Amino acid sequence: MGIKIGLIGCGAIGSVIAKALEKEKGMELGFVLDLNKSKCEELIGKLKEKPKIVDSVEEMLECDLIVEAASQEAVKEYAERILEECNLMIMSVGALKEEGLLKKLREKAESKGKKIYLPSGAIAGLDAVKAAMEAGIEEVMLTSTKSPESLEGAPFFKEKKIDLKEIRKPTIVFEGNALEAAKFFPKNINVSVALSLAGIGVKNTKVRIVVDPSIKINRHEIKVKGEFGELYTRTENIPFPENPRTSFLAALSAVRTLRNLKESIVIGT
Repeated sequence: MGIKIGLIGCGAIGSVIAKALEKEKGMELGFVLDLNKSKCEELIGKLKEKPKIVDSVEEMLECDLIVEAASQEAVKEYAERILEECNLMIMSVGALKEEGLLKKLREKAESKGKKIYLPSGAIAGLDAVKAAMEAGIEEVMLTSTKSPESLEGAPFFKEKKIDLKEIRKPTIVFEGNALEAAKFFPKNINVSVALSLAGIGVKNTKVRIVVDPSIKINRHEIKVKGEFGELYTRTENIPFPENPRTSFLAALSAVRTLRNLKESIVIGT
């Protein structure tokens, strides 16, 4: 029997996942759910194998795994119920900035014998960060540089009364920790929480966000210091044309995580 998968969210990331699953033997996309049903219809119109469009999570709980590729709000609304019956992959990792929710989901997964999968998303180096934690990490800094288009709509700019259109040169607009970054940039900086969960937590992980009108990519630079030595990674991601807030690599990391479920050999920490 293959692995039956449900998908919440039929946007840029969800579409990449759905198309990739068509090529995977032993995996089947059984159900899709999106608050905007037209997105579901548009997606399955591009697929040879047609998953069922459902109106609620309850209708897809027969799956082995449900993939959330929608929003932090979707994680908060659906994750605990999903873990009653299914394994869960979370793409909107920023929702887990809230320690209460993270604790609740961990306890639910443990009590029900389920797994929660958090793909690495648009950054590199999480395997090394996890390994370094075995000896101890002193400092983690994430610097994310994005175009104004990639950051448009973030609550931070409204609250701080910053007009993105007035930024003409590379400008540091935010310095704080991952908890604050995920709050102010809920759709832009999920990677900060993924990095935090692999390392020293959302309150201790430093985040700097730079707006650069001249770039067309999303750049993430990670610096880590610890007993192991020092780590530096730099990732330059191509954003989706239809959704510049999302990097293509984030979707690919989800596909790779799904493929690992059926691999005999899994490479990396």
